[in-house]
Amino acid sequence: MARAVTIVLDSGGVGALPDAAEYGDAPGANTIGNTSRGVGGLSLPNFQRLGLGNLTNVEGVPKNAAPRARVARLRERSRGKDTITGHWEMAGIITAVPFPTYPHGFPPDVVEEFTRIAGKAPLGNKTASGTEIIDELGAEHMASGRPILYTSADSVFQVATHENVVPLETLYDWCERARAMLVPPNGVNRVIARPFIGSPGAFSRTPNRRDYAIEPPPCLLDELAARGIGVHAVGKISDIFCGHGVATSVRIKDNRDAMERTFDLMERVEHGFIFTNLNDFDSKYGHRRNVRGYADALQELDSLVPRLESLMRPGDEIIFTADHGCDPTAPGSDHTREYVPFVHLSAREGKELSILEGLDNVGDAVREALKA
Repeated sequence: MARAVTIVLDSGGVGALPDAAEYGDAPGANTIGNTSRGVGGLSLPNFQRLGLGNLTNVEGVPKNAAPRARVARLRERSRGKDTITGHWEMAGIITAVPFPTYPHGFPPDVVEEFTRIAGKAPLGNKTASGTEIIDELGAEHMASGRPILYTSADSVFQVATHENVVPLETLYDWCERARAMLVPPNGVNRVIARPFIGSPGAFSRTPNRRDYAIEPPPCLLDELAARGIGVHAVGKISDIFCGHGVATSVRIKDNRDAMERTFDLMERVEHGFIFTNLNDFDSKYGHRRNVRGYADALQELDSLVPRLESLMRPGDEIIFTADHGCDPTAPGSDHTREYVPFVHLSAREGKELSILEGLDNVGDAVREALKA
C-alpha cells in the first residue's frame, strides 16, 4: 500500500528557460542558484545528499557523484509562468494558449461589473506588489470601504481588504462572484482574496487568503479519485484544482505548518497521494525579493528532510519540485520562467537524469507509484 508525496517549493526554479525573454524576464534568472549566491552560500546537507546541487550551481551545495534521489530539471511545455499553469501541467494539463494578463489594469466593463458586486468602485486597478499596494492604498481603503483591486504579470484578479473593514465572508463572496463573472475573453486563471490587518504604516497580510481558480479539465487527480485512490491536499492545492478529485484538504499558516500537516498525513494515510504546496517561498520571499528569507526557508525545509524520510514506508515515493521561478534577485516582483527541479526519492537507486520535457513527469511518476 504505497503513498506518493509531492512537495511543491512554490517558485523554486533552477535556471532560466530558453524562452524566458519572451516572458519579459531579465537574463540569468535562477531562483535557488541566485539565492545561494546572494547570501554567500546555503547549508543544505540533506538536499545535497539527494542531488539538488546536480541541477544548477548552488553555492554551498556541491554536486553529488552518487545522488540518493533521481534528479532532473524539468522544462515546462505550457505557455505561462504562473501557479495554475505549473500545477496543472504536473497533473497532465498542458496550457497551449496563455491565460489573459492585464499590464495596464482591467478594462472598464470588468471594473464596472466588480463595482456592482462590491457596491463601491475599487481602488488601484493596476499591476502591483501585494504588500506595496496595501501600504499605498490601505489607509484610503479603511476610510472609504472601497476594495483594493490589483493584478500582476500573472493572470490574476486580486482583491485586498482589511479584516476590520470588510468581513472575511463578504470578501470571499465578492471574489466568488467575481470568479463567476470573469469569463472569456477575461477568463483569468485565478481570483484571489487578499485580506490584511494592521494600521497605516504597519499593514500585514493574513493567512486567510483564498484562491478561486478557473475550472480545470480532467486530470491526474480525477483519474486517481476514479480509481478509489485518495488525494490529500495541503495548502492551496485544492483551490488550484477547484477541489477536483480531492478527498481531503487542509489550509496552512506557513511552510512549517504545511510540512507538519504532511507528516501527519504520512502517519495516518495507508495508500494515496499527498500533494503539498509550500507557498511562503513565493508569496513571502520571491515576490518580495527577500533573498535572506528565501535562503532561510530553504534551509529550514532541508532540516525537515530526515523526518520526512523516517516516515517513508516500503513502496513510498517522494518528489520535490516547483511550479515556476520567482528569483528574489531579479528586477521587479514577478515570477520568472525557469526550469524546475525534479528530486524523486524512492527505493530505486539515485541517478542524474539531465533535462526532462514537461512538468507532467511529476504526474507520471505519481501514477506509476500508485498503480494497482
